[in-house]
Amino acid sequence: MRFLLITLIVHAPDPVTGSQPTTSQRFREVVDSALLAEELGFDGFGVGERHERPFISSSPPVVLSHIAALTSRIRLFTAVTTLSLLDPVRAYEDYATLDQLSGGRLELIIGKGNGTAQRELFAVTEADQWDRNAESYELFRRIWREHRVTAVPRFRPALADAEVWPRPLQQPIRVWHGSATSKASVDLAARYGDPLFSANVTNPIGPYAELIRYYRERWAHYGHDPRGIAVGAGTAGYYAARTSQAAIDAYRPVFAGYLKFQERLGVAPVFPTLEDFVQRSSALIGSPQQVIDKVHRYHDQFGHSVLHLHAEPGGLTPAQHRASLELFQAEIAPALRREIADPPWPWGPAGVRTEGAGPDALTTPAPVGLITTG
Repeated sequence: MRFLLITLIVHAPDPVTGSQPTTSQRFREVVDSALLAEELGFDGFGVGERHERPFISSSPPVVLSHIAALTSRIRLFTAVTTLSLLDPVRAYEDYATLDQLSGGRLELIIGKGNGTAQRELFAVTEADQWDRNAESYELFRRIWREHRVTAVPRFRPALADAEVWPRPLQQPIRVWHGSATSKASVDLAARYGDPLFSANVTNPIGPYAELIRYYRERWAHYGHDPRGIAVGAGTAGYYAARTSQAAIDAYRPVFAGYLKFQERLGVAPVFPTLEDFVQRSSALIGSPQQVIDKVHRYHDQFGHSVLHLHAEPGGLTPAQHRASLELFQAEIAPALRREIADPPWPWGPAGVRTEGAGPDALTTPAPVGLITTG
């Protein structure tokens, strides 16, 4: 099993102390978290993309490029790249550049994104966002694989034998499809034989397990080898301590701050008490053995081989956060690595071709019907 730390770069007061960092301080915290992730031996670090308050993660290629310059091993993820909002040509240029600068350490998790404000910012409607996501992904993956592209999309100008530079290092890049509630993203992932990353944060296990089962059904429907499936899953929170009681006591003020935040938003909490949150959500809070057991309980339904934890304290003190991550790597990760298999590919660059090589020779599924090709 492989482990990521992920941040959405929320820029809001600390849920416990109420202190508000400056924008510069907040970005510095993100970079420090990435350096800590590499130091402690995590397999990847992810940066989200949001275009509305309270997030300042509107430019993940910039943030990840900075992190790439300061690290050497850890793989760099987007979480997620909101292709429904982006011009796929411009997105390709940014990420192909980042792929070269990072030495082929980039992996994308794509999704349509959420939030009315960011849809309005990019003039995307609720009715067309799924079509935009599918079309943008289809065009993005063609540009990544082909040196010249001719296409007539609905949502951007046509391309006529277009060359887009620079060429990436990885051929092709690995793209995960982020899924929270919709079968549309799940079907898109299965159609192209791509891995799925379940959000697995807001609700109990049931809805996420159902979507992953649907993914496996659609994977088989499209004729892919079941041995090639890979699933990742998120967590609603993480804090491990030597004893369950110590973990609960340390996390209680964090959860109280979370409830106050939901109250300010006028949102009824799915998990009204900390005890309910620990029991029914995907949060990993407790002793090392309790965390291991809960990951196995989710794995029984998900069959996932990648797990993400929150990259930053989120109400814990920096010392608590670091100690908990150190405990994860010392006692939790080794057990899970022994007991749960890795994804069905080497954990490294998806493939590298020389500069002058022709288009990728992998079999490409038929287009989803949103782009006319010449």
